Amino acid sequence: MGSAPSADFFQPLTADDPAVVGGYRLAAVLGAGGMGKVYLSYTPGGRPIAIKVIRPEFSEDPEFRRRFQQEVRAAERVQGLYTAPVIDSDTEGAQPWLATAYVPGPSLAHAVARHGALPVRSVLLLTVGVAEALHVIHGAGIVHRDLKPANVLLASDGPRVIDFGIARAADSTALTSTGVSVGTPAFMAPEQASAGTVTPATDVFALGQIAAFTAIGASVFGDGPSHAVLYRIVHEDPDLSALPEELRPVVTRCLSRDPADRPTLTEIIELCNAASQAPLRQGEDWLPQAVAGSITERLRLPAPAPTPAPAPTPTEVSAPQSPAPAVPAAPGYTPTDVAAAAPTQTAPAAGTPGAVPPGYRTPPPYAQPSYPQPQQPPYTQPSYAPGHSTPPPFHAQGFVPGPPGPTAPPRPKRTGLIVVGAVAAAVIGLAVLGSLLPDGSEKGGGDKASGGGSASSGAAQKRPDPQPVSYQGIEVPQNHQLMFADNPPRPAEEPTGAGVLYGDGDLFYFRDTLFGDEKFGTANGKLVLLNNSEKGSLETCRAVTRFTEKIGLDQLTDGSQVCVLSKAGHITLATFRGRSGVKEETRFITVDLTVWRNAEAAAKN
Repeated sequence: MGSAPSADFFQPLTADDPAVVGGYRLAAVLGAGGMGKVYLSYTPGGRPIAIKVIRPEFSEDPEFRRRFQQEVRAAERVQGLYTAPVIDSDTEGAQPWLATAYVPGPSLAHAVARHGALPVRSVLLLTVGVAEALHVIHGAGIVHRDLKPANVLLASDGPRVIDFGIARAADSTALTSTGVSVGTPAFMAPEQASAGTVTPATDVFALGQIAAFTAIGASVFGDGPSHAVLYRIVHEDPDLSALPEELRPVVTRCLSRDPADRPTLTEIIELCNAASQAPLRQGEDWLPQAVAGSITERLRLPAPAPTPAPAPTPTEVSAPQSPAPAVPAAPGYTPTDVAAAAPTQTAPAAGTPGAVPPGYRTPPPYAQPSYPQPQQPPYTQPSYAPGHSTPPPFHAQGFVPGPPGPTAPPRPKRTGLIVVGAVAAAVIGLAVLGSLLPDGSEKGGGDKASGGGSASSGAAQKRPDPQPVSYQGIEVPQNHQLMFADNPPRPAEEPTGAGVLYGDGDLFYFRDTLFGDEKFGTANGKLVLLNNSEKGSLETCRAVTRFTEKIGLDQLTDGSQVCVLSKAGHITLATFRGRSGVKEETRFITVDLTVWRNAEAAAKN
């Protein structure tokens, strides 16, 4: 389809690929991953872009859509020199997609697989570039969560980090709600592999693994089944025996098992500069010549399609009054498409029967042959009985009831028989319908069914209540939040940090620095603190209406139960088990959760 790609990394579109996404005509396939497929396209001005189309399995999950929309909005704020900026998106369409600037360079994974380990200077420049990218990403309130060699592209002037924040959206879906975290096992941090708290330090651990992988050409935690790699990450030390000496200080600290012992991004850059014999400056020579050649190859893009001619006006393409031979349309063309890529099919050659000029769905007026119009007698509207725009029932088409004449003998009247038959049919129908309706004595009786039958049909279609899932002893650090769609719910740092904003969590533990009080609350629904006489259950949480959004910790004691009703439709019974920690940075609360996922319809924002 279209012009032949210039290299293996530009794959042609197949019959399963869309021709157009969000008005962008696709030119080639750039790759595919766990969350979707990536295509090459062009802006109206001819700039190449990469469009990631999310897999249908994720698109059908309402929790993913909500989280994906939040992550895309956050990603749009990331405008660093070492990231691929988001330039367009659609989070509400039938299939969500995200468009970023196209980076003409191989991924780090591809470069190492094809050319082997990179020299120390390239590793140091890569590390400081990714550290700068993470600084901007974290500043937007995003933790990457899936930083790996495939998500680091090698451009001519330095690395580019892509796909930041999207893993968090996938982490909330039913597809990943089996206790396994989203991410690539070989590059996870220990806390991520063990379903612990994910923080910016999680990305620092991944950066240390990336630096070692680039210098050694292999993962420092080995290969093999995912569960085996994850076990080594959590319980064993990395194999740094082949790591160059200059890189040991930065890699060793980044791979600390305790997140608190890992360096900050600023410290990483300082350690890299201290390890370099010359000042680290990104430039055209930061990569070995063989790897730089891959960038040149990726600059030979598939040619974009020519701009289609303006869509004909309705008067120009008005349908003929008599049937005309079918004319094939230019494949995949719609008048609003952006002409940005090579055509997906070749139209019939000019001069052949049915040939259509490129860019037209229907032929222009001058291309349509003229046909003699058959002469037809003028059409006369038949007259029907008053009140009828179509013939009344029980009469042949065109028959007009009137007084009997010689050509229309009188028919015997059967009015009484018809009335009796109609009454009998109605009685039988009501008897059958009554046998199908629920007994009026059940749950409210006939009063609820009196509203035209809608209540009865709604009750018959009511879906069963979801099964509860329980989690015991979840520790939520101060200024962290939980999302009930996660399985298990894992504390995550609030993207907005301290202050009076509370992120987007279904449940958060927060200390107000202005007033000094600690809050237990929700930013995505409503809370109800149950009385001692109220038994915590799904029915109770549905019935109570003393709604609030925040509860002071001074109102809670060990065993206090709080109903949390999230806008996503999840209902949770949270049992408070106390607060621990003396210093502000070590304080946390412990809660038990019982979650009924999708117990209610999601609220429309």
